[in-house]
Amino acid sequence: MPRKKINIGLVFGGRSGEHEVSLLSAKSIFEALDKDKYNVFLIGIDKMGHWLLGNPANYLLNSTNPKLIALNKSSSTGIVPVNKAETSEIISIESGRELGKIDVFFPIIHGTFGEDGTIQGMFEMINAAYVGAGVTGSALGMDKDFQKKLLREAGLSVADSMTIKKSAYGKDTIGKIEKKFSYPVFVKPANLGSSVGIHKVHDRQELAGSIKDAFRYDTKIMVEEYIKGREIECSVLGNDNPIASVPGEVQPHHEFYSYEAKYIDENGAGLIIPAKLPKNTIEKIQEAAKKTFVSLDCAGFARVDFFVRDDREIFVNEINTLPGFTKISMFPKLFAASGISYQELLDRLINLALKKKQEKDKLKRSYSP
Repeated sequence: MPRKKINIGLVFGGRSGEHEVSLLSAKSIFEALDKDKYNVFLIGIDKMGHWLLGNPANYLLNSTNPKLIALNKSSSTGIVPVNKAETSEIISIESGRELGKIDVFFPIIHGTFGEDGTIQGMFEMINAAYVGAGVTGSALGMDKDFQKKLLREAGLSVADSMTIKKSAYGKDTIGKIEKKFSYPVFVKPANLGSSVGIHKVHDRQELAGSIKDAFRYDTKIMVEEYIKGREIECSVLGNDNPIASVPGEVQPHHEFYSYEAKYIDENGAGLIIPAKLPKNTIEKIQEAAKKTFVSLDCAGFARVDFFVRDDREIFVNEINTLPGFTKISMFPKLFAASGISYQELLDRLINLALKKKQEKDKLKRSYSP
């Protein structure tokens, strides 16, 4: 008797500055998922927040161009995910008809409304299994301000920083920054990823413009000290007892690992996998990556980014709880170098999601004294 296929709801796009990156990740995942094991429902969310069930034959436009890639809305059906009779389903908005039961949602929406706990909260409300961190881990992974505070509490080294809310930004802010830091500094939105809105700032004139740009993406921004060191990344996989990949090094050909260097310019950065580091430093990075993952209550997968100074001193830069997942992205490449293929990664992530759901289903949801 053939094994029953698992129904996967691959969710991508979204109302984020990283919308196009998400489409690229989804394309790679869809192509790699074993269709003998999985039925895949392609659920795209447009930039207005509308949920659309796509046709596998043409769900993306300009799919090979990272600058022009887009959802093909003309061949999509408006849907809403619901909980019905203890199962997760997707329902047509127009007809109210069930279009499919979903065993596991696989959100690959990078950034706001996908990586920050919001969509995870919706999955929790409909009692769905889903890949990746839960509400708390996602929110902490996205908010670099709170993330740094918790990592310091856990005994991990992070760059010195200053958090600025838009409502508190005034004429004296520049002076306060210059009193605390020497140039260069980094300016970034507190809640975003893929280097969107991030600037390396060299002087006061650049600082004002960079702050203005960062506030375009978030009402809270961060100014961070510049740490001159090697940029090292390490992937993590698991739930309560995660494993870490070999670390890899990013050598940007731009001034830093910008959005353009990551996704637009094919020669934007050199990736050295595994990173050439002393064995004890590699072990320290792997342990710090796992500790970061557990300290922030993550699950499923993540990529932890570091600065390494003098090949010994390690600083956690940030965690990405829904890292880029194209076939050339660092997360899968690091695990490939560690002996876990792209396709096996997907299988493991789906199994981890199902296991997490099974554990939650054992919890009591009512109280009788």
